[in-house]
Amino acid sequence: MPEYSATKILIVDDESTQMKALCTTLKDHGYETTGSSSSRLALEEIAEGRFDLLLTDLMMPDLDGITLLQLALKKDPNLVGIIMTGEGTIATAVEAMKSGALDYILKPFKLSAILPVLERALTVRRLRLENAALERQVRERTQKLEEAIKELEAFSYSVSHDLRAPVRHIEGFADILDKSVGSSLSEKDRRCLTFIIDSSQQMNRLIDDLLDFSRTARTEVRRVEVNLQVLLEHLMQELQPETENRNIVWQKDDLPTVQADPSLLRQVFSNLLLNAIKYTRPRDPAKIEIGCKIEPEETVIFVRDNGVGFDMQYADKLFGVFQRLHRKEDFEGTGIGLANVRRIIARHGGRTWAEAEVNKGATFYFSLPR
Repeated sequence: MPEYSATKILIVDDESTQMKALCTTLKDHGYETTGSSSSRLALEEIAEGRFDLLLTDLMMPDLDGITLLQLALKKDPNLVGIIMTGEGTIATAVEAMKSGALDYILKPFKLSAILPVLERALTVRRLRLENAALERQVRERTQKLEEAIKELEAFSYSVSHDLRAPVRHIEGFADILDKSVGSSLSEKDRRCLTFIIDSSQQMNRLIDDLLDFSRTARTEVRRVEVNLQVLLEHLMQELQPETENRNIVWQKDDLPTVQADPSLLRQVFSNLLLNAIKYTRPRDPAKIEIGCKIEPEETVIFVRDNGVGFDMQYADKLFGVFQRLHRKEDFEGTGIGLANVRRIIARHGGRTWAEAEVNKGATFYFSLPR
């Protein structure tokens, strides 16, 4: 069976002899045809999905082919129309194509000319139906995404209100207990109380980081010109309390101006610099370098340090939520900072990656499209 065997065609021509002959000819080639010599009666036959193609004569007494096609498309937007016309009305047929017809066929008919036009029309209809299906899927997925975002917002509200209160209570009462009886506790009990206080503080930091991570997904990216040099200088002033009493040698390249969201980009730099400061703590001097590479299609920024580094076989875990490559006893943190970096840069259309060697430092890269 030919691939168009199930195709349903409505043929409309006030010249009954030609209409019947075309119906018979196309039936012999595997098409399912319905003929009508009245355009008004034919219009009543049209319902969404009933026909695949409409072949209509251009000049008819009740409704001309252009009007019939326009009315038919209102009933079934996926219907594909083809105009049949004589040699003298080609210009009008071209106008018909501007009104929604896909193509036209000249009378008297030649089968060698008709069949390719029908095949092309079927391809267009197939694409229209596939496109409509994709649009439905997009609408459905958009609706699910909106529902998921609402659930995430509800979760964020729960985290910020329902979880914070008990954590504050634990931390507050543990602090009161420490001040009132801490000096009289045994060494073992003192360690337990310190662990409670430290754990409650860690939980507070985790809640803050989780909220930042969820907000990052919902925050609209506002692209403006950002002078990275100025942004970095301001940020480093804010980070001075983290570098007090540290011997840190800073090396900074001249950074360019980029198109990005300034607040989100500040968060990226903050996470990367805090990481470098933290993981160079065992080094004296610590060396931290901030630089860039201008590529044809993107600007690559990097933060390099001479800290403890990591094993590259675990590099794929770095940017995951709650992923840590070092013991929390050695280096504090929640494992969310780099996940935030990746999410922010991805929303800008950029990339994130890292290179490192154990005890020989690490370099973190991110790119922004130019």
